Amino acid sequence: MPAVDKLLLEEALQDSPQTRSLLSVFEEDAGTLTDYTNQLLQAMQRVYGAQNEMCLATQQLSKQLLAYEKQNFALGKGDEEVISTLHYFSKVVDELNVLHTELAKQLADTMVLPIIQFREKDLTEVSTLKDLFGLASNEHDLSMAKYSRLPKKKENEKVKTDVVKEVAAARRKQHLSSLQYYCALNALQYRKRVAMMEPMIGFAHGQINFFKKGAEMFSQSMDSFLSSVADMVQSIQVELEAEAEKMRVSQQELLSVEESVYAPDFDVAAPQINRNLIQKAGYLNLRNKTGLVTTTWERLYFFTQGGNLMCQPRGAVAGGLIQDLDNCSVMAVDCEDRRYCFQITTPNGKSGIILQAESRKENEEWICAINNISRQIYLTDNPEAVAIKLNQTALQAVTPIMSFGKKPESSCPSQNLRNAETEDDKIVSQAAVRADDADELIAPGTPIQFDIVLPATEFLDQNRGSRRINPFGETEDETFPEAEDSLLQQMFVVRFLGSMAVKTDNTTEVIYEAMRQVLAARAIHNIFRTTESHLMVTSQTLRLIDPQTQVTRANFELTSITQFAAHQENKRLVGFVVRTPESTGGQSLSTYVFESNSEGEKICYAINLGKEIIAVQKDPEALAQLMLSIPLTNDGKYVLLNDQPDDNDGSPNENRGAESEA
Repeated sequence: MPAVDKLLLEEALQDSPQTRSLLSVFEEDAGTLTDYTNQLLQAMQRVYGAQNEMCLATQQLSKQLLAYEKQNFALGKGDEEVISTLHYFSKVVDELNVLHTELAKQLADTMVLPIIQFREKDLTEVSTLKDLFGLASNEHDLSMAKYSRLPKKKENEKVKTDVVKEVAAARRKQHLSSLQYYCALNALQYRKRVAMMEPMIGFAHGQINFFKKGAEMFSQSMDSFLSSVADMVQSIQVELEAEAEKMRVSQQELLSVEESVYAPDFDVAAPQINRNLIQKAGYLNLRNKTGLVTTTWERLYFFTQGGNLMCQPRGAVAGGLIQDLDNCSVMAVDCEDRRYCFQITTPNGKSGIILQAESRKENEEWICAINNISRQIYLTDNPEAVAIKLNQTALQAVTPIMSFGKKPESSCPSQNLRNAETEDDKIVSQAAVRADDADELIAPGTPIQFDIVLPATEFLDQNRGSRRINPFGETEDETFPEAEDSLLQQMFVVRFLGSMAVKTDNTTEVIYEAMRQVLAARAIHNIFRTTESHLMVTSQTLRLIDPQTQVTRANFELTSITQFAAHQENKRLVGFVVRTPESTGGQSLSTYVFESNSEGEKICYAINLGKEIIAVQKDPEALAQLMLSIPLTNDGKYVLLNDQPDDNDGSPNENRGAESEA
């Protein structure tokens, strides 16, 4: 008889993804068997129904044959022979009806009943044990999650003891349910063979008995064949009983272990740690960053494969690469008041992933194993011996750190350090000069504002409601009345990127440095969303207007703008420095950075023209000379030099950006 695939009961407690993957194959097989059994039962019930219908049909036929004599035919003379013949046929049909009735009863007992019992007993048992196993697994996962959240410091020992007992009880319950489930799935591989053949044996025996009594149509060769099939079924039944006894004994031995096997951290005082590992596998909690300050933890199965750290979720067929461990570093860390955490850092010094083990022993063994793998010990001829020699070096990797700051510089020989300093002397000095220049422009650690706070004028405009157009030419009082009388009105579509305080406004380099820091901060903090606004440049002010509500978000006097410049490479970036008086009597400097739909030089030209208008407003002749230097359109409006329509969405307000009203 061919071998039968079985689940190993010894792997039930570990509950690894490989075991779950094999279990899914058995579950798929059980599901397929259930579907097939239902279809087979329907076919057998149809045969049984047809046999019952045959019994009723033959009985009705016999009655109809006898009823011929009672019919009052008008021309019924000479029908005596027909009547006697029909009586004989009625007797034969009655005898056949008895045989069909016996066959229907035999089919019900030997064909339909066994398959019903197999479906209701064996398949239902497997389905029930599957549900119990799922509930036990969920309960174990919840208890492990509760255990993982136990605080490291100032923890209540009674709470810890209760949680450990809860984990042990849940793990034992899962172990028991998994053993029972595995045994049922293993036994199902034998029972399904019996269940498929036993009904057909009953069907064949019923047909043989029917035909033997009717016409002796079956030979002894068929009898011997059916006898051999019956012997095979009997041998399978005997083998099943022996295997069931073997699994029962193995189950008792596996359940007779100490309770410490189920406790996740039973040897916390003096764990037996193997520091010479070159491969490791087990469940760990992976720290995932969901926002700027929020994180989540996910329990996954990790294992090492060569120089790679792999991760395999439950139900997955194979694992995926998480981290290349070659030349990386690993160290224990304190993280979110969780115990047994360690961090893997890439060779270039960037912080990698943070993991949490379920016990001190697992934590230190993972650190030692990753430390050994990072040194590429697995590539040597005798990795175990090399790991033993480097055992003392591996212990240095478990020193905890208190923050996720920059990785400390690794120590190196003094001679190499002097050589490196000699070779890179010019580069280091130039970098130091650039760093000193940046510190003179902007104080280190200066906060960056990524949105403009709305002034009080916005609330006035919001309360005023929508603007009313007076057909008689009368105008209501405006918040900024100088806009209509201004010699210059230039509109640009911009997006505010950020602002920050600066230390000086003597050079445009402060604007370039502010641009660099704002863009770098947006990239570091994943801030990519910007709000589109209209930047109105007049001969007196620079206003930032909401294009939807026409509410002024910010207003800057041109006299307070001391520096303005466009980026030398990214022509759409523009910034300016604003000097603002403070209540203490001093003045503060702030740099504002924008991204424009058009070239930033156009905005700088408009601001420069506005400041020139302010400078010559008291001298009518100089003002007239300045206005004459600006070309006019056909309708008598001033056109800014080098001005082209903005690359925008074509809203009406943006068309005003190409002209200046006199």
